[in-house]
Amino acid sequence: MTVCIIGGSGFIGSCLTKDLHTRGEKIRVIDISSPRAASVGLDVEYRQADVRDVASLIPAMGCCEAVVNLAAVHRDDVKPRRLYDEVNVEGARNVCEAAEANGIGTIVFTSSVAVYGSAPENADEAQPHQPSNDYGRTKSEAEQVYIAWQRRDPEARCLVIVRPTVVFGPGNRGNVYTLISQVAAGRFLMVGSGKNRKSMAYVDNVSSFIVHLLRSGPGTHIYNYVDKPDLSMGELVAIVRSALAMKPGVPIRVPYWLAVALGCCCDAFAALTRKLLPVSRIRVEKFCANTVFSAEKAIRQARFVPGVSLEAGLKRTIVADFDLSSG
Repeated sequence: MTVCIIGGSGFIGSCLTKDLHTRGEKIRVIDISSPRAASVGLDVEYRQADVRDVASLIPAMGCCEAVVNLAAVHRDDVKPRRLYDEVNVEGARNVCEAAEANGIGTIVFTSSVAVYGSAPENADEAQPHQPSNDYGRTKSEAEQVYIAWQRRDPEARCLVIVRPTVVFGPGNRGNVYTLISQVAAGRFLMVGSGKNRKSMAYVDNVSSFIVHLLRSGPGTHIYNYVDKPDLSMGELVAIVRSALAMKPGVPIRVPYWLAVALGCCCDAFAALTRKLLPVSRIRVEKFCANTVFSAEKAIRQARFVPGVSLEAGLKRTIVADFDLSSG
């Protein structure tokens, strides 16, 4: 199988490129950026193209049998905001048009649990979409674009939609990296009891799951991706402190009510001064909430067994991204 990876120069894409290369697949990376150092030297073809430009996508995807679309706008501070729609939604339409032009019958799309919005605990794939931000909204709309593509030839086309939770790993500078950095610098404050749980996914496992699903066959296949068991904030911090060779425990704890009150004060100050502050009531509430999603379908129906535990993934990330030479 010849697989083209759109957004293959990114965080997940670089890992997926190595995974597919190891398995002997023929790979073409399509991106607007140069490949990451981790992918350089592999027997991989690179094509520069933009999901917003279907004229560049059609030739770039030629002679491929499957496409994995990882390209997305996902940061909270994206400007102009129309980029969410241009990349995530119009990009999906362009990928489908290019797939049809090239007779490609398999598309894997990485969506997000953000499509659910503020979902109840253990939300599964049947949870209604109620996105609370532009990222979740445009991911949800993109899913419908791909579903419509599959329905135009349902007996022949394979669509896989993977909805990962927070993905972390070496080289990523997202929320998990920020938390590790705060712990390492001694600036981490535990708000509340620390018993609230957070669903996460290690990048190697997400990549392996995508590879696992590439030959799913005709139909539309939708899965959450979460590495289980979910860790509580207390357990997460304990693993990080241990990996950093720090003493166990959390030096500073802040009661939930006090943190919420501080967040409200910061919100009021921000409203008066029009300055964004790192603390807000919403951020405090999100930090202390349980954010847990179901992985039953991936485990039982797809029969996927991840190769790396969350604890091992955290330790690998710390070893790769933090200088532990000082002990």
